Amino acid sequence: MRYLPHTDQDRADMLAAIGVESIDALFADIPAARRLRRPLDLPKHKSELEVSRLMRGIARKNHAAADGPFFLGAGAYRHHVPAAVDHIIQRSEFLTSYTPYQPEVAQGTLQYLFEFQTQVANLTGMEVANASMYDGSTATAEAVLMAHRVTRRRKAVLSGGLHPHYREAVETVSRMAGDTVAALAPDPRATEDILAMIDGETSCVVVQSPSFYGQLIDLRPIAEKAHAHGALLVAVFTEVVSLGLLEPPGMQGADIVAGEGQGIGNALNFGGPYVGLFATKQKYIRQMPGRLSGMTVDTEGRRGFVLTLSTREQHIRREKATSNICTNSGLCCLAFTAHMTLLGELGLRRLAEANHARACQLADALAAAPGVEVLNGAFFNEFTVKLPKPAAAIVERLAEKGIVAGLPVSRLEPGRPELANLLVVAATETATDADIAALAAALEKAIR
Repeated sequence: MRYLPHTDQDRADMLAAIGVESIDALFADIPAARRLRRPLDLPKHKSELEVSRLMRGIARKNHAAADGPFFLGAGAYRHHVPAAVDHIIQRSEFLTSYTPYQPEVAQGTLQYLFEFQTQVANLTGMEVANASMYDGSTATAEAVLMAHRVTRRRKAVLSGGLHPHYREAVETVSRMAGDTVAALAPDPRATEDILAMIDGETSCVVVQSPSFYGQLIDLRPIAEKAHAHGALLVAVFTEVVSLGLLEPPGMQGADIVAGEGQGIGNALNFGGPYVGLFATKQKYIRQMPGRLSGMTVDTEGRRGFVLTLSTREQHIRREKATSNICTNSGLCCLAFTAHMTLLGELGLRRLAEANHARACQLADALAAAPGVEVLNGAFFNEFTVKLPKPAAAIVERLAEKGIVAGLPVSRLEPGRPELANLLVVAATETATDADIAALAAALEKAIR
């Protein structure tokens, strides 16, 4: 098979048809500094066997989460996923199914989406949930757009504890829509005065709890101030397992809840795919993005499932759509639902308690190292430590020893020297006593 089938004449004809003089002109809007001025450093003219050998060699350089002590979090968590989950999602009925356009032939897909929605609504303490978004960041961005539609205002206030990637997603869609974003400075110690930012022009206040830095935030006073000014509270989380122990955001006054569901049922997989969770109050259901699977009865009175709401541009006129996200993370939803069903309420609570206990053990071990300060007074399974040296260099030194120590804040917040020594670490149920001891010992040597 030829991978470059177009001739020079083919390319010339296509450029002429669209009215462009050259291929380079297609990239005129990309800043010159961002353009690659040389060919990619890839070998050429390899056979299939040679390509296979090359790719295996590259793959051997990977260090998987299970290959050693692992304390990375910040929106991507290593949890144990039962083998039954993988078995279920690989059944051909689920693995190869597509969008449930015809309910009469998609009852299995619609039913598990319905079950997924029910689980998310119960976890978040909200009245209704959709059939997922792409991930936590896109769910947060969609929540802000939804708040603008509900309030008919265009200003979002973002907490300094919001994950930097989530903040950037909101800023990107807001910039394209001409909306205003008031983002507070990074808030490692949870000392920001977000209440002072809420005014009569505010559409929504976006607060993450546990925050990017692991801080637990009381949402009630924020919800009260927001509601007093006609604004909505968007509550965000990156670690869904925390909902097994912490009070749901819906019970703290949240109007919209957006978060990441990767921690249940979905392994890290070197970066995805993930599953965005989205829930809201019943009265806002018409403004909710994505799909909603509902339960009904057929003409013979038998239970059945349908797409009750699907206000996406693929189904209705584009200008009437609530979202341009044209799909959902269906297989990841199924993995989430299967894992959550296996856990049950008691299992989830015990899992959350195990996570918190491991994190407390880790915090005590790291705080004992000279010059290390734990910034959190309270946390779930993730917290921030301040090191006596830049965190990025220390993480690299520990990585050479096979220890993934956590996330240097400077990696996501470059250009902020006051954050250079901060390290966000997470401990889940997969961390062992030996793992914690190895990190504590290696860290103490690295900071000498």
